[in-house]
Amino acid sequence: MIVLSVGMPRAGSGWHYNLINDLMKTAGSVDAREIREKYRLQKILTEVNCNIGVLSPRRLTLVSVPALLGRTFVIKAHSSPTAASRLLSTFGLLRPTYIYRDPRDAMLSAFEFGQRTLAKGRPNAFSHLVDFQKSMDFIVDYVHIWEKWMNEKKVLAARYEDLLLNYETESAKLVEYLKLDGSRPEVRAVIEQYRPGAGEGQQGLHFYKGKIGRFRESYTAEQQAILKEKFGVYLSRMGYEI
Repeated sequence: MIVLSVGMPRAGSGWHYNLINDLMKTAGSVDAREIREKYRLQKILTEVNCNIGVLSPRRLTLVSVPALLGRTFVIKAHSSPTAASRLLSTFGLLRPTYIYRDPRDAMLSAFEFGQRTLAKGRPNAFSHLVDFQKSMDFIVDYVHIWEKWMNEKKVLAARYEDLLLNYETESAKLVEYLKLDGSRPEVRAVIEQYRPGAGEGQQGLHFYKGKIGRFRESYTAEQQAILKEKFGVYLSRMGYEI
């Protein structure tokens, strides 16, 4: 089986992936990094967290080979569901999860992250977000992806804010969805390891500031009005204050 950890960029998706990956390892799943090497999937599962990219029939077929051979592992994506992913999910070969965040905060985080790395001479996928308009256009695509995942029947969705503020409840939902025994010491140890603020120098959380509602301090009243106009209907459905 493949557990698919999908997320809106800058929405704690790395944190979510690592939490899921380590939880599944308590039940004997294989680290996807090992799967990538053994089955020569370096061009399919990229980056440190084994990002599959687009959920195309070809890519999913290739990563399904080790799953059909009895391996269980966790991979990551930021892309939309597809007919191919839906088919695998229907047959129980793919178990998707999805995490999202207030798009206004995700947008700000993406812009700042891109500019930080650019200033250090190490541009990344966000470094082209040089202004408010480009940042907004970027996150619009991921709001549409959020909408598509919310229409899926077999997916566990989580909000970054809920995971941050109500970690015990949200992690319990995740454990149940993954069909793990939440009372096992190994499972509890992983949950504690990824608990926000559990200790200094926590690894695998993948967020720089992570503050909720920080966009209100960083964007002008005019910019916030534009965001309200652009995302208002979506924000209501996501459960965020406009």
